Amino acid sequence: MSTTAPAPATDAPPRNETVIVFALSLAAMVVSMMQTLPVPILGLIRTDLGTSTANVSWVTTATLLSAAVFTPLLGRFGDQHGKKPTLVAVLGVMVAGSVIAAVASSLPLLILGRVLQGAATAIFPLALSVLREEVRPQKLPGAMALVSGTLAFGSGLALVATGLLTSGSDADYRNAFWMATGFAVLALLAVVFLVPATRHKTGGRTDFLGALTLGIALLLLLLPISQGHEWGWASARTLGSFAGAAVMTAVWVMVERKVREPLVDMKMFVHRPVLMANLAGILVGFGMFANFLGVSYLVQMPQKLTGYGFDASILRASVQFLLPGAIVSLLASPVGGQLVRHRGPRVALALAAALGAVGFGWLAVDHGHTFSVIGAGLIVGAAVSFGYAAMPAVIMSSVPHHQSGIANGINSISRSTGSAIGSAIVTTILASKTIEHLPPGVPALPAESGFTLTFVIGAVAFALVALISWIGLRGQHGPRASESSTGAAQPAAAPQARQDETAKAV
Repeated sequence: MSTTAPAPATDAPPRNETVIVFALSLAAMVVSMMQTLPVPILGLIRTDLGTSTANVSWVTTATLLSAAVFTPLLGRFGDQHGKKPTLVAVLGVMVAGSVIAAVASSLPLLILGRVLQGAATAIFPLALSVLREEVRPQKLPGAMALVSGTLAFGSGLALVATGLLTSGSDADYRNAFWMATGFAVLALLAVVFLVPATRHKTGGRTDFLGALTLGIALLLLLLPISQGHEWGWASARTLGSFAGAAVMTAVWVMVERKVREPLVDMKMFVHRPVLMANLAGILVGFGMFANFLGVSYLVQMPQKLTGYGFDASILRASVQFLLPGAIVSLLASPVGGQLVRHRGPRVALALAAALGAVGFGWLAVDHGHTFSVIGAGLIVGAAVSFGYAAMPAVIMSSVPHHQSGIANGINSISRSTGSAIGSAIVTTILASKTIEHLPPGVPALPAESGFTLTFVIGAVAFALVALISWIGLRGQHGPRASESSTGAAQPAAAPQARQDETAKAV
């Protein structure tokens, strides 16, 4: 079960860190693309496959639920049995899922492809674990920030690329999934040839019972969040699912306390910096999706009918209004890395909170001018990038080496949960606040007050991130050299983990 611990990174043979970071950044970008890829083409899918709006929503829901189930399991599996083999296997599954989605002629087959694509969300925490093992300590914050920054960039890039591929009169949504297949193959080849073989394995048994109970709890939580608008927020299905989620969470905690080698060390899970990073993940994920969806819907509103909006097509909405913010997210990621390295993740998260609150506040006050919508989007894009740079640094400096994959996996789930909540809240607000007097035959359109409320809630979310950085992360510093390279950083509440690590090193 035990293995010989690797030598510190400073004693290891020199490796080309640049190509490693490039390969892992590409893989992380492709993962984030899979999450937002179908958003602009749900209408095309519904029409082509002859299904309902409620049914086609499963194209996005299936990926979210799959990610919730597989991310913690695969993150832990990578820690135990090797990160590179796990990365390669997961990327292979993503390629298969993308091909299935591209050739699917029925909704169930398309959903199957999306489930396989969702499993690839585990790539991000695995990539961060590889960075911790392969990158020199002084370069680690910047490398993590760059890989994290590709998440927001990939999400925006998917919206833009999908808009470009489906802009014609004879648009075929399958082109978007073929594009996804190409990117997935590139990422797979990059990892196979550029990422070195795993040097650090903990071995041990896989806690399938813990994975099963956690998966069920997350399913019961995320399912009503994503489907509540269709089911009704006060319906028996929605309330019953939330109640079931609470019960299964309690069952999962009991299981993890009883099993010998738990999927998640509960002391690590409730360790204050890790808990705060996960809460920040929910809020930043919420803000990112509130910005994407809110701005996308806003600029497509027909101004003659609503009195606001920009009459933008899907393509124009993506390229003119969303792409600039996505590019800024990528450009801001190395800046966030330097900020984490020199000032610590608490400062980076505080700056993310300030920028996010300002950006959403600007949108709430003025969303009637092109300059304001794009300018605010640039600020929110930088905020998301700084937030994503800070959270992995908090986790890496707070958990032992053998728990980095599962800890970052849980943080990935927190961001996905925040994105799901953001999508649900934006959809519900815009559906509940509609324009009363429209010409006959015109479908219901959201009132401008719905968008204002959406942006105000986004500003509040980032204000809560500021509270987390100020109070929740008080005393938190960035990963130090010895911590980042050897995994010496330990939660204070986990002395047994420290003993286990020492035993393995001996």
